Amino acid sequence: MTLASGLYTGLVSHARTRPRKHSLAYRIFMLLVDLDELDTLADLKRLGIGRFNLVGFDPARHGDGSGRPLKIQVEAALEQAGIPYGGPVRVLAMPQILGRAFNPLTVYFCHRPDGTLSAILYEVNNTFGERHSYLIPAPDVGIVRQACDKAFYVSPFMDMDLTYAFRIVRPDEMVLVAVDSHDADGLVLAASFTGQRQPLTDKALLKAWLTHPWMTVGVFAAIHVEALKIWLKGENIRHRPPAPANRVTVAPRAKLAA
Repeated sequence: MTLASGLYTGLVSHARTRPRKHSLAYRIFMLLVDLDELDTLADLKRLGIGRFNLVGFDPARHGDGSGRPLKIQVEAALEQAGIPYGGPVRVLAMPQILGRAFNPLTVYFCHRPDGTLSAILYEVNNTFGERHSYLIPAPDVGIVRQACDKAFYVSPFMDMDLTYAFRIVRPDEMVLVAVDSHDADGLVLAASFTGQRQPLTDKALLKAWLTHPWMTVGVFAAIHVEALKIWLKGENIRHRPPAPANRVTVAPRAKLAA
């Protein structure tokens, strides 16, 4: 059986352009999980689906945290937004490592029954324990370009009055997720993950775990180290407003990037 789910190893990078330049780059790996394949993936010895293991994916740590099946949650958001659904929902996420995980950005690729792409949902977590998602209709093309206004506080060193521009190459032999943050004067931050696909097997999971030691330290810790570096450069901390009342922000079609 050929799985739609897979493993992507690659590089995550952030480049802040102003008011103070700062950049980082780390090698990481991410899982692509087809939510219709969870029972099959649970047979892997080194991948825990909702349980402790060397590497894991826990649906309960995504969505609204209610414990409802994650695909049902996503389809409910699509239905409420009037976006076609009924096909696969594939989740690109950083895995749990020995039961621990922090996902700054999880990307859901949502499809129609005929398998064509209908929308992308971007699920964002901040280090204050809050979560918010942006749901944007998507054309079924090679490179997906989208945009929406920022509605959710993420970094204490980034303003709220920003626009996100997304550039996505859907998971195949490679995947690209690029997010540029713009203010009225132009680009402020460029962030991206580029990865190459590997089959999701026990051997590949063990190799990924052994060859990405930074992930065993923890993304959460690394984020705070980078935040300290920015603060030492003299960057001011921005006030944190309340999280949006609605769990999902649906971007109007007029905001789709050209």
